[in-house]
Amino acid sequence: MTQQTEQAPLKQVGISHLFSAAGYSVGGLTRLAKEAAFRQEVVAGAGLLAAYAIMDVTAAIRLSAAVLFLLLIAMEAVNTAIEEIIDRISPEVSDTGKHAKDLGSLAVFCLILANSLLLLYALSIHFSM
Repeated sequence: MTQQTEQAPLKQVGISHLFSAAGYSVGGLTRLAKEAAFRQEVVAGAGLLAAYAIMDVTAAIRLSAAVLFLLLIAMEAVNTAIEEIIDRISPEVSDTGKHAKDLGSLAVFCLILANSLLLLYALSIHFSM
């Protein structure tokens, strides 16, 4: 029995490539929105945005916060992709699959920690004034 697969679409170039890439990104965001962790991170990000606004932090801290938040969302997307691939190719429980998922989770945790450290830094500056 042979497995039917779809043929890859033709490679886009120029402006059509840009629109195709944007469409793939929207598809990824739609998929990521189904993850509870992503939704929680977005709520936390909104809380951080409010906290930084209340503290009236410097532009450098605002930029750092934005970059760290975007990196967190990107890493959450990569972690979700790892989980999807592992679940597809290795539905049984395996040490290799567990290690891959754990490492993806660690990467997300490191960025949550980086966001938290920036918040602590901003709070220390705010309350030392």
